[in-house]
Amino acid sequence: MTMASEDISKLAETLAKTQVGGGQLSFKGKSLKLNTAEDAQEVIQEIEEFAGLEALRLEGNTVGVEAARVIAKALEKKAELKRCHWSDMFTGRLRSEIPPALMSLGQALITAGAHLVELDLSDNAFGPDGVQGFEALLKSSACYTLQELKLNNCGMGIGGGKILAAALTECHRKSSELGKPLALKVFVAGRNRLENDGATALAEAFGNIGTLEEVHMPQNGINHPGITALAQAFAISPLLRVINLNDNTFTEKGAVAMAETLKTLRQVEAINFGDCLVRSKGAVAIAEAVKMGLHKLKELNLSFCEIKRDAALVLAEAAEDKSELEKLDLNGNALGEEGCEQLQEILEGFNMAHVLASLSDDEGDDDEEEDDGEEDEEEDEEDEEEVEEEEEEEEEEEEEEEEQQRSQEDQKSTPKKIQGTQVGVRIIAQAVETKEPAPVICSPPPVDVSTFLAFPSPEKLLRLGPKSPVLITQQTDTSDPEKVVSTFLKVSSVLKDDVSVKTAVQETIDALMKKAFSTSTFNSDAFITSLLVHMGLLKSEDKIKAIPNLTGPLMALNHAAQQDYFPKSLAPVLVAFVTKPNHALDSCPLARHSLLQTLHQA
Repeated sequence: MTMASEDISKLAETLAKTQVGGGQLSFKGKSLKLNTAEDAQEVIQEIEEFAGLEALRLEGNTVGVEAARVIAKALEKKAELKRCHWSDMFTGRLRSEIPPALMSLGQALITAGAHLVELDLSDNAFGPDGVQGFEALLKSSACYTLQELKLNNCGMGIGGGKILAAALTECHRKSSELGKPLALKVFVAGRNRLENDGATALAEAFGNIGTLEEVHMPQNGINHPGITALAQAFAISPLLRVINLNDNTFTEKGAVAMAETLKTLRQVEAINFGDCLVRSKGAVAIAEAVKMGLHKLKELNLSFCEIKRDAALVLAEAAEDKSELEKLDLNGNALGEEGCEQLQEILEGFNMAHVLASLSDDEGDDDEEEDDGEEDEEEDEEDEEEVEEEEEEEEEEEEEEEEQQRSQEDQKSTPKKIQGTQVGVRIIAQAVETKEPAPVICSPPPVDVSTFLAFPSPEKLLRLGPKSPVLITQQTDTSDPEKVVSTFLKVSSVLKDDVSVKTAVQETIDALMKKAFSTSTFNSDAFITSLLVHMGLLKSEDKIKAIPNLTGPLMALNHAAQQDYFPKSLAPVLVAFVTKPNHALDSCPLARHSLLQTLHQA
């Protein structure tokens, strides 16, 4: 719905009074829905009348292709523009709309002869295609002066990472030819699923640029090959002050490679390797780097990294002469009660007890000696391994297989469950020798609905067979919103890209929700309220633990919202809560974007 002209006039009047200082024009958080040229008319007028425009804030609005084109036309005369704060400005847009909108805006900056210092396109779920929308801008003279590039939570993926890396490399090459090479200082690209290949491509670009001061790349699914590539690039970036790689997977190899780089850097102030699985060997390597240098270090985060007591104590000892240190975070590791006390004693001896963060989530040191021995054996085996690049992928596959096996073991079976081809062959061979009939080697036992609902998994849902939608719906009291929410979340939690699983989930959701919404006593408002609470999007007085991953429920809601049985009155409620800033939603930008796209069309 278009904003009333009176509201636009008031907004324009306010902007004229309050935004002139510092050359900044801000429409931040105004929730403007700019589809057509007419919708954008007052915004354009403000831009055109703003003399000396240096910063334009468009965050928290939604800009369509046509509106972007006319706004771009107004920017063609703004040569002074230096800072583009354009995060979260495509809410509810089709992904196909975003690249042409960005192309129009980028071309306007090139035409204007602008020299950007900051470009922020964070929280726009444009995916790999969206990077192509501003690729030309990055390669142009408008970005030869760029110092800060922020692309947090954009869903770029590996493909987008490679396009971005190539554009930055080209920008550096062309600007260098003019004697003023690109001197990028701040790079932000968290939550983008860059993985090893995307990170490696960007590492090569960073190595060419060499001027980075801050790198923020948390939650990107990067394993040790990508971490090692980044470490090599950081080694030739002597100005680095902040390194944030939280929630990637270093393992010992990545941690040791990064530690070697840290030994060479002199300006580092903040290191965030929390939730990166550096383990004890990696922690000791990092401790050595801390001891040898890093004299400006203010913060070191190695929380939730599977670090054991002895390695943690080595880290504490290494902090002895770090007078600038303000925070050492080793929470969520395996120190044990005694280890936590020893850690505090060491730091107290240096008069540095105040720098130690809380250890409230320590995992304890049960069976520490046994675990240490096993870890040493594993590390020896890894040293002999010839093809190291495949290890992380193999570990992930093994974990999935183990989880599937655990799920199968939850089911009741015959006293002697027969698993694996080799066991079966051996039993048959024995039966032939003794001339006894061989036992039949059965497929996994069938699953009942209660077992699936107790421990949901994709495999169990498929094993329920084609009648799973009917069976699950029959076992759910569809007059009770709480029970419907519980079943909805359990079914949607197993959703994945596999066609058979996706079909089974969608058919089950359809059967469940169709029956619930058609039940005369069913309270739709109570259902949506309870669902939002369990998804962590709405606070409740009751202490209800939110589900850990929203991707499946968001995708299931996206499917349900497109069906005839779904009440249209629930769409604006969902939009209101799904558009709010929320860390849980940040981790699944594409699912969030797709749902909003569906709801806006409802």
